[in-house]
Amino acid sequence: MGGCNIQSNMDKLLAVLFIVLLFFIPILMKTTPVEPEKNVAMEDPCAIYITVEGVDKPLPLEEYVIGVVAGEMPIDFHDEALRAQAIAARTYVLRNTDGGKKPIEATVSAQVYKTAAERKERWGKKFKQNEKKLREIVETTAGDTIVYGDEMITAMFFSTSNGKTETAQNYSGNPIPYLQSVESPGEEVVAAEVERRIEMPIMKWNEALESDWKADRFKSLKLVRNQTGRVQKAVSTEFEMNGREMREALGLASTDFNIAYDVTNEIVIITTKGYGHGVGMSQYGAEAFAQKGWTAENILTYYYSGTAIKKFEVDESECLKTPTLANNSK
Repeated sequence: MGGCNIQSNMDKLLAVLFIVLLFFIPILMKTTPVEPEKNVAMEDPCAIYITVEGVDKPLPLEEYVIGVVAGEMPIDFHDEALRAQAIAARTYVLRNTDGGKKPIEATVSAQVYKTAAERKERWGKKFKQNEKKLREIVETTAGDTIVYGDEMITAMFFSTSNGKTETAQNYSGNPIPYLQSVESPGEEVVAAEVERRIEMPIMKWNEALESDWKADRFKSLKLVRNQTGRVQKAVSTEFEMNGREMREALGLASTDFNIAYDVTNEIVIITTKGYGHGVGMSQYGAEAFAQKGWTAENILTYYYSGTAIKKFEVDESECLKTPTLANNSK
């Protein structure tokens, strides 16, 4: 009789367990759905990507700005100088690519961009430290651009001035109100090299200028300078060339140059002051001002006359109609 009771209890327990299993098995058999890979374009169809020539995939705007600041300025520059560069770089690329619709070069012909691999190679053991610093600095400027009125400017910049910046009028012949000449003091303190000297054999000089210079032509050479001290044009016997063309032909550091000729050794001696075209923000000038306590906004609104800093906003109604803004790799 006791055995029957035990068997009856076991049957009841098995029945309960069976019912419990029937309830839980469907739950256990359910598979957790795999989330799709995150896609910025899916989450935000108005995200801007920049296509850089020579780089495999389009880059998010802010990632591109990080690479430009790394390529354009020494990482040990003052934080405010780096912030100024980040804002200038963002403004330049947004205007020059029409908000990411057109590709941009990664060289000095536009603005220098360094990939993460290139940054790692350059910084070596300090890569993580420098990368963290750079990302934090760029993040503090996210979306900031330079505007003149309601329009983003052409934010030209260069390495080192001769004490003054150049005007757009002198550089290209086109007057631009925010690209005027301003004093840029203190660069000789922060820049390793402001003045340079080149000794060029007369044969190489003649090849570069596609001409046939003799000693007499050097004697009659006149360098006509503009109000910023740069050579606007060089004039000699049966020769005339503007300063910008001469700089490019001879591969000079700037258009503030002097020329002398060593008759005995047949060598042209060229001295230059500054580095770059001279228009817009001087990078070493920005560093000099930052070391004096200037903010990025102070620096930018000084070098770009009459401008202001404004957050960039995508026109959502336009970008939703333009898939290339969200993914310009297609």
